[in-house]
Amino acid sequence: MTTRTTAKNSSRTPVAEAAEAVEAFEAVEAIDAAPPSAVHAVPAPQTPPTQRPVRRAAKVLLRPKSDGLIDFIPAARIQELLERPPADAAEVQAVLDKSMALQRLTLEEMAVLISATDPEVQEQMFETARQLKREVYGNRIVLFAPLYLGNKCVNSCKYCGFRRDNDKVVRRTLTDEEIRAEVRALISKGHKRLVIDYGEHPDYSAEQIAHAVNIIYSTKDPDRPGAEIRRINVNCAPLTVEGYRLVKQAGIGTYQIFQETYHRPTYAEMHPRGPKSDFLWRLYGQDRAMEGGCDDVGLGALFGLYDWRFELLGLLAHAIHLEETYGVGPHTFSFPRLKEINNPAFEPKYAVSDDDFARLIAILRLSVPYVGMILTAREPAELRRRLIDFGVSQIDGGTHIEIGGYSENHEDQDLSREQFRIGDERSLEEVVAELIEMGDVPSFCTACYRLGRTGTHFMDLAKPGEIKHRCAPNALSTLLEYLIDYASPETREAGERLIARELEQLDEKDRALATRLLARVREGKRDVFC
Repeated sequence: MTTRTTAKNSSRTPVAEAAEAVEAFEAVEAIDAAPPSAVHAVPAPQTPPTQRPVRRAAKVLLRPKSDGLIDFIPAARIQELLERPPADAAEVQAVLDKSMALQRLTLEEMAVLISATDPEVQEQMFETARQLKREVYGNRIVLFAPLYLGNKCVNSCKYCGFRRDNDKVVRRTLTDEEIRAEVRALISKGHKRLVIDYGEHPDYSAEQIAHAVNIIYSTKDPDRPGAEIRRINVNCAPLTVEGYRLVKQAGIGTYQIFQETYHRPTYAEMHPRGPKSDFLWRLYGQDRAMEGGCDDVGLGALFGLYDWRFELLGLLAHAIHLEETYGVGPHTFSFPRLKEINNPAFEPKYAVSDDDFARLIAILRLSVPYVGMILTAREPAELRRRLIDFGVSQIDGGTHIEIGGYSENHEDQDLSREQFRIGDERSLEEVVAELIEMGDVPSFCTACYRLGRTGTHFMDLAKPGEIKHRCAPNALSTLLEYLIDYASPETREAGERLIARELEQLDEKDRALATRLLARVREGKRDVFC
């Protein structure tokens, strides 16, 4: 169990910084809405209309560290690459050979794959992505659940149901006891991994996030050994370096921040007000996270805001920046698509088709072979079934994204209480059963984080494809835990057959290790890993 920590040697807490940021933006919005006479209570020198001294001062309070930061997304170069002619089969094959050698691609090489239009060439790309995923991650699919803890927000993102000016959403923040109720509901189904989600609001400070993490880790089922959450990832607004230190000390796994769009004009259009309107503050969120000790960070873009091809190259440019700056790139990529929300504020112009969605997933896998890839329940079950083979390594199951949705047993989705509409409403067991039927191994493993296989250590194993020798035994032991403790007889029988087949396919060393772990689980031990 971890203990709650507080910031040291800091004159301002993250709570104070967040409150100051909101006050600054509210001041700016008041200035924008007021007539000039209300802003200038006393006569002021004539100033060109484009110069707003009070507005600039407010923004300095809001973003003291973003001024002077360099935009490392090479937008002009990306645009040039997107205008290149379609690549021929030989050019594509040369890039695929590099991918199969487990080497990260350059922007130019990713652009080759993006430009390929020949159906046969695209099919070769899909097949190579399948092979690559198996080479690095095997046939394991890690399972998790999202847990929304609060939807207050000071931002006005046009695509989000939780945006500040949406008066048709029910605002709610879970209390400590409500968080415990949600966790008890999740562990009763067999979940071991969570990603917690928040809006951006002063109430959701680094201290509060760390407090929630401690509550989740400490919530267990005393009548069922091993019924607990073992890894918590966090998806929330970017913090200061000190804020990241606080949440890292609480024991989080991966810290995810999605840039949403790497196209700055679109970013400005989609984020007209609020702290999130600062493109560079958000862009450098992962940098500050790494400086604060979070060595596993996740990148993501919301596909459908702008041209998906530009966003792919933006994601790769961001990954390259982290790799070159800190010696390690992202731990995961996320690639959600725009979905239906309550009371939308704009009309999407760049909808991504299912076929293009499959392409971008395969291209992302080929471009950074060793990074985990997350496909969420935004997508319908039948599409997720199709896309998993193209490089996906993590999915959620039994998902409820309304606040309090796991413990309050809501049957139908209610967009007034959700950020967006999900497409896959199946239970965790239904997802597990289908993965088993497909020949994939559902994994609840959390070993790497607890054994220190994070950051550069993890990538030292993932880049040469060696991580599977740790993952395979752990996946089988956690699957057996689930089958014994939570699954129906039918799912358990199918899962036991899968485990037997998988054992036969392991090399001698891995098979011996997996056999020992499985034996301990059958003896009643829980949370065994290597």
